[in-house]
Amino acid sequence: MKRPVLTALVLIATMALAACGSTTNTAATSTGLATPGVVVGSQVRPAGAQPVQVQTASGASGDSCTTSLPPMEPLPLPGHMPAGPGLTAIMNRGYLIAGVDQSTLHWGYRDPSTDQFAGFDIDMVRQVAIAIFGDANPDHLHLVVVPNADRQQAVDTGAVDLVAETMTITCGRQEGKDAVDFSSEYYDAHQGVLVPIKSGITSLAGLNGKQVCAIAGSTSLATVKEAAAEKGAEVQLWEAPNETDCLVMLQQNQVDAISTDDTILDGFAAQDPNLRVLPIELADEPYGMAINPDHPDLVRFVNAVLAKEEGDGTWASIWTQDLHTPVVPLPRPEYRSS
Repeated sequence: MKRPVLTALVLIATMALAACGSTTNTAATSTGLATPGVVVGSQVRPAGAQPVQVQTASGASGDSCTTSLPPMEPLPLPGHMPAGPGLTAIMNRGYLIAGVDQSTLHWGYRDPSTDQFAGFDIDMVRQVAIAIFGDANPDHLHLVVVPNADRQQAVDTGAVDLVAETMTITCGRQEGKDAVDFSSEYYDAHQGVLVPIKSGITSLAGLNGKQVCAIAGSTSLATVKEAAAEKGAEVQLWEAPNETDCLVMLQQNQVDAISTDDTILDGFAAQDPNLRVLPIELADEPYGMAINPDHPDLVRFVNAVLAKEEGDGTWASIWTQDLHTPVVPLPRPEYRSS
């Protein structure tokens, strides 16, 4: 991604702030059309943003349960998938359906210069589609924008075959209602905090009495509350449907900070030079692709694709292209028997 793209993204964010007072957000989601934002003084609070109370829970993000099913060996040839509930459905349909984001710079976003999806997560699912069908024909990959809070439901209901959306592997997401299984870990992120440079906030203690925004349905809310409390700080939590809603609220001084994965915060700081990521890590955030637990064949196939990417250099190439940082090896996978 070249610097002009960053400039264009900043322009888009500015235009969104200027326009949100007079237009209705009609972006399609898995639950229908979004509702208009709420007017706050002369500004507009993003639709769905609201204060929230959460219980602190030790290990909310840290209990990662990152073991996954062993990869298929050998990796099947494209077009010759073994019989299984996940892969057979994809082959019969003729395309893979992947749930992704469209607003996280570097990971899953619409490149304003092409209006095409781009980013690390996008390229991860593209490699899965190529491994299934044997080519990069866009007809073999359908990308569906899924709000963070709906990711598990989208997998559980079969609306998508998998989700790759900066999604943290946790024990809780593998249990109970809308439980999902995960691929092996493909990126080791960490939860952080983003603040305006002029705010004077330099630590978690500085968040005392401050309003902190995080994504609805994420583990970030409980984690930042607990981490701040350990430093004697009491924070007021706000949740919003997606990361860019939190960014808009921070830019409009409706909240004082954002807490989510450092991968997302780094993208925000790249777009807005008035913001900085604090040099703290609140929790590990291991990323995996979420897959229906009734489709173990797809889990094992994806794990085989990830192993192949690292072995043939594709992993390093995608990293360099999308993340623009020194390449870090694929996290060492841990496999379970079933």
